[in-house]
Amino acid sequence: MEAGGLEWLLVPVQQLVSWGAAGAMVFGGVVPYIPQYRDIRRTQNAEGFSTYVCLVLLVANILRILFWFGRHFESPLLWQSIIMIITMLLMLKLCTEVRVSNELNIKRRSFADFDLNYFWHWSKFTDYVQCVLTFTGVTGYITYLWLDSSLFVETLGFLAVFTEAMLGVPQLYRNYQNRSTEGMSVKMVLMWTSGDTFKTVYFILNQAPFQFSICGLLQVFVDIAILLQVYLYSYYPQKPVPHTAHPASTKAL
Repeated sequence: MEAGGLEWLLVPVQQLVSWGAAGAMVFGGVVPYIPQYRDIRRTQNAEGFSTYVCLVLLVANILRILFWFGRHFESPLLWQSIIMIITMLLMLKLCTEVRVSNELNIKRRSFADFDLNYFWHWSKFTDYVQCVLTFTGVTGYITYLWLDSSLFVETLGFLAVFTEAMLGVPQLYRNYQNRSTEGMSVKMVLMWTSGDTFKTVYFILNQAPFQFSICGLLQVFVDIAILLQVYLYSYYPQKPVPHTAHPASTKAL
């Protein structure tokens, strides 16, 4: 009787924990961008945020959704990709409007120009949407043709998570070049580290495709390396190396 009573209590608790973990997976990746979005709206200045963050995450999550058609994985991971794509489009819309409003007497650039020198630096949000739709259409068609190939499907899954895992590498390299982490949001890196750690544990415990777990571990490693740079350059300041100005990296927030 007592064992049955405990089971009656544990089952809903376990279900709640499962739902909570799934909810955290779906919406957890969006949380770090909320303060960034609010700051850009408040200051009307988007210089501190690189839209290449949006590019990388859009590519990664579109590929992840296409991977799902070849190999079904956990539904929360699929919904996470959908939510992240919507979030990145909203970030792009705001950044584009703010940037264009602050630019005077500058030539307007569009996706239809097909000028690689101005790729992802267009003047209208609709140009970014056209680019995303074009990429989705091309990769979707290729996936449709090769969906029966297990090698292609597994490679697609690896490319999806590997692209996302590389988000922190430009920031790592930028810090190394500058010999400093000044201008980088430590709070943002801490949020990324905690989120990536949770995500990787979730992958392992739920037996997600091995690509997810491997690249999740890689992402955590990059985050920790950036935090080590924060410690190193704070307590052992180094003489900055002269170099030309570099564009803001993917995690410079």
